[in-house]
Amino acid sequence: MAGQTSEGTDGKALGVTLTMLAGVFHRLYTEIGLQAWLAAPRDTKILCLQRYFRFFAYGGSTLILVLYLSSLDISKQKIGLFMTLTLLGDVLISLVLTVVADRVGRRPMLAVGAFLMAVSGIVFALSDNFWVLLLASVVGVISPRYSTIAALTSPRSCPLIASSGNEIGPFKAIEESIISHLTPSVERSAILAWYFIAGSTGAACGNIVFGWVVELLQVKHSWSPLESYRLVFWAYALFGLLKCSLVFMLSNRCELEEKVVSPPRGPSQTSVDEASPLLRDGEESTAKHDGSNSAATRFKFSARNLLPNISRETRGILLKLCLLFAMDSVASGLAPVSWMNYFFNLKFNLPEGQLGSLFFVASILSSLSNLAAPALARRIGLIKTMVFTHVPASLALAAIPLPSNSALAMTLLLFRASTNSMDQAPRQAFLAAAVLPSERTAVMGVVNVVKTLSQSVGPVITGILVNRHLFGLAFVLAGSLKILYDIFMLVMFLGYRTVEERAADSTSTQNESDPGVEANGAQVA
Repeated sequence: MAGQTSEGTDGKALGVTLTMLAGVFHRLYTEIGLQAWLAAPRDTKILCLQRYFRFFAYGGSTLILVLYLSSLDISKQKIGLFMTLTLLGDVLISLVLTVVADRVGRRPMLAVGAFLMAVSGIVFALSDNFWVLLLASVVGVISPRYSTIAALTSPRSCPLIASSGNEIGPFKAIEESIISHLTPSVERSAILAWYFIAGSTGAACGNIVFGWVVELLQVKHSWSPLESYRLVFWAYALFGLLKCSLVFMLSNRCELEEKVVSPPRGPSQTSVDEASPLLRDGEESTAKHDGSNSAATRFKFSARNLLPNISRETRGILLKLCLLFAMDSVASGLAPVSWMNYFFNLKFNLPEGQLGSLFFVASILSSLSNLAAPALARRIGLIKTMVFTHVPASLALAAIPLPSNSALAMTLLLFRASTNSMDQAPRQAFLAAAVLPSERTAVMGVVNVVKTLSQSVGPVITGILVNRHLFGLAFVLAGSLKILYDIFMLVMFLGYRTVEERAADSTSTQNESDPGVEANGAQVA
């Protein structure tokens, strides 16, 4: 009897334990945004998959790009010119494509970008002409991210790609705009967090896979370095075609609902009485002249219609955000992964293997930290999440050069990595909510361009400081600028009511003033 009682008690205890564990897992499943991502539309999942494949390809091209150009006997000076011109060209093309994407079509722009990505991979695999490669790099975004350029400015570069989310090219702005369009504002931060994780995971996998493939081909199969590098670009082209095929799987829901309006028909375009003469005597030449002017007017109207209508309020918000994001990006450029890698090697004499392990762990922590951001944003808001997670990371960054002990310096680096990326998803969610849906793609494109150009300034400044034996000052300046950015962000936007929040308030007010509308809304719900 006692044995049966004991078994019953144990069974109840086990049941309670399993129930508690199920509750914990369900809460974790909800808090990290996985539930929201699984419930998201099919288009959102396709966009995340596109980002993963794209960054997988970037992981290979970024890893071997400089090595490939060097194997073609291109001088370091010309490689530096290559990177600079590629950056400027990519920025210009990205700006144009993102500004017109909503009017021309988001999916067509993504398809064009993916096709050009494939073409550039083929060109890199076949050509060894510097200027042909430069053109292909600009058009196809072969050098997609700032980390490649930063690596050239440091004497020793780390092969790992930082998960900063900073991407040159039109894809990021258009994809983020589509995701924001498809996702309710309450879930937007969670979905964007998984979108960023898809990119960082793809880049890490691309680094590992292509790195080992290149090494195995050279060591086990006696391929020359040039031959193995060309294979990477063939793979890059295949990923471009794969991405292009995924674009055709996207639905019409990805497009902006408003359409390009036709030019208004003026009085001169109305029908006339068939009995009246079409031309009076002596008016034929004047009519021809007016016709040419009319054609020019229609062309100007069509070209103007490709540009988004940015409201005055949005222009003010955009200016403030661009100035703030530029400050943060300059700070990020002062201490990129490549310079951090060199700093730890120079000051603490860490071997390459240990450095690789250190920055790999930092990259993993940075990616995983994105999962905590949505839950925090739901509780304290987007702006507070951005600031309160960014300030500790900035303090840790400024303190990295202070310890004389390598273990403490590495601890600061890993602590920074665990909080530094938590502001990414809330920042993009705030940006999406602060502007009208018809303005999102263009605004995100402009912001991305400003961040890219600003970040490219940082490594040059760090290089000057290193030459003057002031390496540690670069970290202090970077951390200080980031803290200043956080303070300005908090002061300028804490309590700011976004466009979506004001629209919701307006709808709520109308419902309260009209009981019939509220009743109808309750019935629909």
